[in-house]
Amino acid sequence: MDWSRRELMNTAMAGFGAGVFMPWAAYGRVCNWHSQGLAFEISLAQWSLHKLFFANDITTNDFSKEAQDMGFEAIEYVNSFFKDKAEDQEYLAGLNARADDHGITQLLIMCDGEGALGDADPKARTTAVKNHHKWVRAASILGCHSIRVNAASSGEYKEQQHLAADGLRRLTEYAEPFGINVIVENHGGLSSDGQWLAGVMKKVDHPMCGTLPDFGNFCMDWSRSGEEDAWYDRYKGVGELMSYAKAVSAKSHEFDDRGDETGTDYRKMMKVVIDSGYRGWVGVEYEGSKHSPRDGIKLTKALLERVRDELSEASG
Repeated sequence: MDWSRRELMNTAMAGFGAGVFMPWAAYGRVCNWHSQGLAFEISLAQWSLHKLFFANDITTNDFSKEAQDMGFEAIEYVNSFFKDKAEDQEYLAGLNARADDHGITQLLIMCDGEGALGDADPKARTTAVKNHHKWVRAASILGCHSIRVNAASSGEYKEQQHLAADGLRRLTEYAEPFGINVIVENHGGLSSDGQWLAGVMKKVDHPMCGTLPDFGNFCMDWSRSGEEDAWYDRYKGVGELMSYAKAVSAKSHEFDDRGDETGTDYRKMMKVVIDSGYRGWVGVEYEGSKHSPRDGIKLTKALLERVRDELSEASG
């Protein structure tokens, strides 16, 4: 069945109205119906073009066309690039129209700058939860399956787990009737400790709260990024987070003459992803400086395609 993005959302919301839960967790773990048997599909994260957005060379209104021009069929937004538009119905309708015009599926919104969901101050934590509500509503309007949030907190290891789980659980309960998952990226601090974040997921214990494993964000202390013990093992970390994953971020920085990423062994990493049973979208998130944004994106996409072909051949 070839459903459009809006038909899928309408069906989902109808299910909620009838008291039927539509398992959005499955959306991130089952390959898109257009996949033709591929192990995973490749989307484009807006952050890959952050230099162009910050320079005002392009705007979020251009994102769907940029993605289509580079051969993508799905995109992942970053709220920083349309921060004042979360409740602008006309603006969001325009994004929907552009996505439809360019054959683009809108997957999620990455949300930053809305407060710490694990803030030790109960009032600040509640404010952070409420600050994310508008992005849940915006994601629903755009037909996304998730918002990506951070699990920032302070204090001792277990205390941070408890605080982050509290904020995440409350936000997830708000998002559930909208059919929107709340997913957490390893993004510095203890969230870059795979075991810690997996423990948070266990405490939240909600099918619509999950993870977005990022291949590169495993530095737990950026002030010591040059020291080996400041980094969590990226392959181990992704493996620990994959059972909760509803999206995956293929972070890239630099490529060698063979087209391989120099910091992450994509073949090893994507085997971790595939062996977990994940069959959803893998988002290109180029963050380097050696290559131009568009060239870096194309190199990352080409590498993922090669690895996908190799894994498919290996599996018979």
